[in-house]
Amino acid sequence: MADRVDVVFVDGVRTPFGRAGEKGQYWNTRADDLVVKAMIDLMERNPNVPKDRIDDVAIAATTQQGDQGLTLGRTAALLAGLPKSVPGFAIDRMCAGAMTSVTTLGSGIAFGAYDLAIAGGVEHMGRHPMGFGADPNPRFLSERLVGEDALNMGSTAERIHDRFPALTKERSDRYAMRSQQKTAAAYAAGKIQPDLVPVAIRSENGWGLATQDEGMRPETNMESLATLRTPFRPHGRVSAGNSSPLTDGATASLLASGDAVKEFGLQPKMRMVSFAFAGVEPEIMGIGPVPSTEKALRKAGLTIDDIGLFELNEAFAIQVLSLLDHFGIDDDDDRVNKWGGAIAVGHPLAASGVRLMIQLAAQFEEHPEVRYGLTAMCVGLGQGGSVIWENPHYNKRARKA
Repeated sequence: MADRVDVVFVDGVRTPFGRAGEKGQYWNTRADDLVVKAMIDLMERNPNVPKDRIDDVAIAATTQQGDQGLTLGRTAALLAGLPKSVPGFAIDRMCAGAMTSVTTLGSGIAFGAYDLAIAGGVEHMGRHPMGFGADPNPRFLSERLVGEDALNMGSTAERIHDRFPALTKERSDRYAMRSQQKTAAAYAAGKIQPDLVPVAIRSENGWGLATQDEGMRPETNMESLATLRTPFRPHGRVSAGNSSPLTDGATASLLASGDAVKEFGLQPKMRMVSFAFAGVEPEIMGIGPVPSTEKALRKAGLTIDDIGLFELNEAFAIQVLSLLDHFGIDDDDDRVNKWGGAIAVGHPLAASGVRLMIQLAAQFEEHPEVRYGLTAMCVGLGQGGSVIWENPHYNKRARKA
C-alpha cells in the first residue's frame, strides 16, 4: 500500500458577503466575476505557485444557470488568467458545494492525481434564488418520498424545534445575538479582514468598493429578536433574526500535496484528517451534521473531545444547537464559532464551506494548543457534511490563550 499523501489547505480567501436583492451591493455584479476576483487574489497571495502547475479547479454553485452556469470551474479558470492547459469543473451539493469542492480535489491529491488545486464556490442569491427554475420530479410528492415542505429550509428548521422541545426559540435567539456580537468583535479586532478580497461594485451612485460583509447587525438584542415574525409557521420559532440572510458571495482556496508544499516553499495552514457526508430525512435536513460528524470522527479515530475548535455553518441557530446538544456541548462554549458565523455574515450557499475553513485556519494560528478542528454544515435535501483538520502550529506544551 502506498504511503498516504498529505492534503494541505495552503490558503483561502473570500469576497465580502453582500445582501441578496436589488438593494444589495452585488446587484450589478456578475456571479462569475465574484469568484474570478477571489481566484485572482488567491494566486497573487501565493506567488510561489506556478499557474501552469494547478492540476484542476472545482467551483461550486447551487443554481447552475446564467452567470453561474457553463462549467464554472473551467470558465472561472480562464477568466482568472490561468493557462488554458488548466482544466476545471462545477460542483453542486447545495449548501456544501465548496466543502465538496475541497473534499473532491483533496481526495485527488491523496490519491496522487493532483499536486495543486483550487477549490471554491459562489452563490448570487439575488440573481439566482435557491431552486429557481428547478422542476422537482412529481414522484417526490405523489409517492410521498418527501414531505411537501422538504424544499422549504425554514420549515425544516421549525421541524427540528418540534423534535427537540428543549431547543427553544429563546435559545435560538440568544445564540443568534451572540453570533452578531462575536462577529462585530472579530471585525473590531481585525480578525476577518485579512482574508477578504475587496470587490469593485457599481450602483446608481457610481463605482465603489465592497470591503466588508453587508448583513451584520451588531445592535441585535433579545428584545428586538422576540418581536420578529415567524414566516414559516404562525407562532413559530424560526425568524429572520435567528437565521442566515439571503446572501451573495464567493470563496476560493488553494490545496496542495505535502510534496508540493516542500517543492514551492509553501506554508500550510491546515492538514485534512478526514471528511464525511451523510444523509438524513429531508424534512429535518438541519440535523445532517450530526451523523456526518460522527462518521468523520470514526474514520479519523477521534472523539468529539479531541476537537478544540468548531466552525459550524449557521444556516439557522437551531441547526447549530441541535449538534451542540447531541454532543453535550454548551451553547456558549468558547470553542464554537469564535468569530460568529453565517447568522451575521451571511450564507451564500455553495460558497460557505470554504468560509468555515478560512476562519478555522486563522484560528489555528492563534491557538497552538489546539490540535484538531471541525468544519461542518447542514445541506438541503437532507444531508450533512463534516471535515476534520489538523493544526500545523500545534504544540502540546502550549497553554490555552
